[in-house]
Amino acid sequence: MKKFWCIGFGLVCLTCGKTNQSYIPNVSVSFSASLSDPRLSALSSNGGAVLITGGVAGIILYREPDGSYAAYDRCSSYEPEKRCAVTLDSPTFTVTDPCSGSKFSLTDGQPVKAPATQSLKAYTVSIGNNLISVYN
Repeated sequence: MKKFWCIGFGLVCLTCGKTNQSYIPNVSVSFSASLSDPRLSALSSNGGAVLITGGVAGIILYREPDGSYAAYDRCSSYEPEKRCAVTLDSPTFTVTDPCSGSKFSLTDGQPVKAPATQSLKAYTVSIGNNLISVYN
């Protein structure tokens, strides 16, 4: 159980006890492939998603409805120490953590169903010379 103490007029608060916040570990991510790579064929239309290797539990590469791209670590933000990999839903606008039942939007990585309260870890995506790159 958390305990909060506020001291003086400055409202300096100290938190004691175990917190429930944990974060997805930072690992190096560097992926590049041609947009014509057959593994990425689902990205040829808006709303398409593919799973690629890398990150903590794999990476989801998603083509947004506006044609831009997003990339997220598949490691659920709910109890990430379990390294539970989210799975693609159909249609691919959300993903589900099979361990907790949490759901996340692929538009922004935010949780749309509890118990998760933190977003998926996002990676940078760039496009150039018919190459798509995902990195941090």
